Amino acid sequence: MQLISQSIDDVLYPAIEAHTSGFLKVSELHTIAWERSGNPDGFPVIVIHGGPGGGSQPSYRRYFNPDKFDIIQFDQRGCGQSTPYAELKDNNTQASVSDLEMLREHLAIDEWHVFGGSWGSTLALIYAQNHPEIVQSLILRGIFMCRKSELHWFYQDGASHIFPDAFDSYRDHIPVSEQGNLIEAYYSRLTSDDIEIRRAAAREWTRWEMATSRLFPDPEYLDKAEDLDFAVAFARIECHYFINAIFVEEAYILNNATKVETIPTSIVQGRYDVVCPAKSAWELHKALPKSNLVIVPDAGHSMGEVSIARELVSITDAI
Repeated sequence: MQLISQSIDDVLYPAIEAHTSGFLKVSELHTIAWERSGNPDGFPVIVIHGGPGGGSQPSYRRYFNPDKFDIIQFDQRGCGQSTPYAELKDNNTQASVSDLEMLREHLAIDEWHVFGGSWGSTLALIYAQNHPEIVQSLILRGIFMCRKSELHWFYQDGASHIFPDAFDSYRDHIPVSEQGNLIEAYYSRLTSDDIEIRRAAAREWTRWEMATSRLFPDPEYLDKAEDLDFAVAFARIECHYFINAIFVEEAYILNNATKVETIPTSIVQGRYDVVCPAKSAWELHKALPKSNLVIVPDAGHSMGEVSIARELVSITDAI
C-alpha cells in the first residue's frame, strides 16, 4: 500500500536549477539551446526529449541524483529555445545525431550515458548505432521505432479503438474525404501559410497525444494543447518527421541492433502504453537479448507516471 500512495515528488529527486546554459550554432540555419545541471564532475548523462518537437523540461533533471550526475539537456532543432522556431528545413534525424555529437564535443565530454523516452528512445538508439563507442549505457522508456505499423496504430487506426472519445476530435478536424490518411492531411495544414490553420491543426494533433499519454488522463497534459507556441512546434516537427518516415529505412533500428548489443541497455515500458505499445519494447528486447526490460503493470506512456518514474530512478541510481 505504501507504493500505491506515493506521489511523483516522493519518487523523484528535488527540483534543481541548471548551473550552466548556452546556445550552439549547429548549421548555417539552426542554433540549439543546451543546459547542464547537477555535478559538473559527475557521470555525464544526455537527456533526449520526446516529440520530435517536445523540448527539454526542468522536471527531467529530477530523474538523476544531482550529486552523482552531470545532467545535460538540449532542445532539438526548431523547438524549445532553439532557433529558428518550428523550422522544418534541415531538420531531420541525421541532423539530430550530428547535433548530439557537436554538443558532446563542445562540452568536452568523452563518453556519456544516454537517456530518452518515446521519440527520445528512437533518437537515442539511432545515435548509439552511429556512435556506439561514445555511449556508456542506454536508459530507454516507451520504445518508439517509428515503423509504419506504429504510426498507423496511433495516428490512423488502433489507439482510436481504446480512446474513441478523444479520437473523434482529432479525426473530425479533417474532412471525411481526407480521413484515409490523417498524417498526410494534418501535414498539409501544419505547413499551411495561414497561421490560424496551422494553430488549429496543431491544437488537435497535440491534444490527441496528450489525451492518451497516461493511464489516467491528466488535465495538465491536455492544457499543453492550449499552449499554441508549444503545440505548433510539437505538431509541425512531429508530423514533418513522420511524413518522411523519420528519414531512415523501415525497421532501421532493428536492422542495426547488433551495433549496440554490447551497450548496457535498460528498457522501461508501460504495459498499457497506448502511444507506443509494448510490442515495440518487446521486439527491441528480443533483438538485444542482453538488455533489461521492465514492463510496468500499472502505467501508460508518460515518464511522469509514478510507477514509470520509480523504475527510471532505480536504474539511474544503480549506475
